[in-house]
Amino acid sequence: MTTRRTLLCSASLLLNQVVKAQPKGGNGIIFEHDLPDLTLNDWSVTALEVSYKPGESTPAHRHPGITIAYVLEGEIRSKVGDQPEKTYTAGQMFLETPGQMHSVSRNGSNSRPAKLLAVVLTKKGAQLTTFTQG
Repeated sequence: MTTRRTLLCSASLLLNQVVKAQPKGGNGIIFEHDLPDLTLNDWSVTALEVSYKPGESTPAHRHPGITIAYVLEGEIRSKVGDQPEKTYTAGQMFLETPGQMHSVSRNGSNSRPAKLLAVVLTKKGAQLTTFTQG
């Protein structure tokens, strides 16, 4: 049986490999966020690379599980839930909790590409993204 601990450890190991591949000036915590209280029986983890061309964006959307995003290159403009819109740069991370509205998701630059790694924890077989109108 897959447990919450197993899934979170797997996601942590994957992100650790990505972080090791990124150049940085020191060691320390780059992201910390409380997690919702969930039972993760019959859940899986999916890692997706999301690339944005200069000025490109995706429509408002939601994910059924927990999404941990790590910016690999460029700048990502994001607004999740009630949080203010923010620009994340390479090496920074953000989190989306189950069903939370991701109303802004776009490249922060009109001249350079941007890329992020999304680690999505969801029930097995769930549709990873549902686009909305607001």
